[in-house]
Amino acid sequence: MILVVLLNFRTPDMTLQAAQAALIAMTDLPAELVIVDNDSGDGSYEALSQAVTSEAWAEGHNIRVLQSGHNGGFGAGNNVGIRARLCSGAKPDYVYILNSDAFPAPDAIRHLYSHLEANPEVGFTGSYIHGSDGEPHMTAFRFPSVWSELEGAARFGPISRLLRNKAVPLQLPSATCAVDWLAGASMMMRQSVLDEIGLFDERFFLYFEETDLCLRAARAGHEIHYVRDSEVEHIGSVSTGMKRWTRIPGFWLDSRWHYFSKNHGRGYAVLATALHSLGGALWRLRVLLQGKAPADPPRFLRDLIAHDVVAMARPLPTARLGATHAPFVEVK
Repeated sequence: MILVVLLNFRTPDMTLQAAQAALIAMTDLPAELVIVDNDSGDGSYEALSQAVTSEAWAEGHNIRVLQSGHNGGFGAGNNVGIRARLCSGAKPDYVYILNSDAFPAPDAIRHLYSHLEANPEVGFTGSYIHGSDGEPHMTAFRFPSVWSELEGAARFGPISRLLRNKAVPLQLPSATCAVDWLAGASMMMRQSVLDEIGLFDERFFLYFEETDLCLRAARAGHEIHYVRDSEVEHIGSVSTGMKRWTRIPGFWLDSRWHYFSKNHGRGYAVLATALHSLGGALWRLRVLLQGKAPADPPRFLRDLIAHDVVAMARPLPTARLGATHAPFVEVK
């Protein structure tokens, strides 16, 4: 069985469109849909509940609408849906998470499911994602490292060529292949892997949560595969407002620091910030001397450095009692 989890935050109309696309893609599959309203507080829960009980497209389907009760972010909201299990109370074999602004093609879910069924060594699968204009989105990646921080911040040809195998974004794969991590807009996960490694780490509010989950799966010996035949249209950043950011939000900085310090140790996180700062300084020098257009939000580098200086002084976090995600262990 497949549990399809669709997370909503203040986008009920779009979430219902995504639900309809998901139901079409679930046709003839052993699947159930659970929609989680992430404590929107704008009437979303009521609108979603009303629609799934009255709209013709929802008839004959197992659909539940849940209220998270607290907006703990992307990972926490999806965890609410995953923990809900199937209508019978049983655990599913697979969990498929879908963004509220993502619309799977009729065979998109089937391709992810079939690939997992045929390849027991694979823990997670993800889709080829494109915009409403048909342009492909970057959704297959390498794990971040100190070298990717330098390469990404510097934006300098010689450095990028030297570190071409360290850059986080992969060239768009033309066929199904193994990758380090996948965007969580359309991703199917084997439940047995989640039982082994835990659910999303809820200390990430937004960003880096799927990177962390994929890293934990990889360290446990499970492959992550990008499935080219699974196609999903994605608008992107509707709930987060990323395209309208005028300054980098604190939750992004928190997530970045948590990812590096949790998975590689605090010293590694410091080095990652130092190399990002070096690359960022080089880029800003080129902006000044060559008249290039700024590429980061205003004050990004200053905010990053200031945030991480404060983060270094914080006590090491400990696992919360009763936490259902994988316990926090910082690598030293």
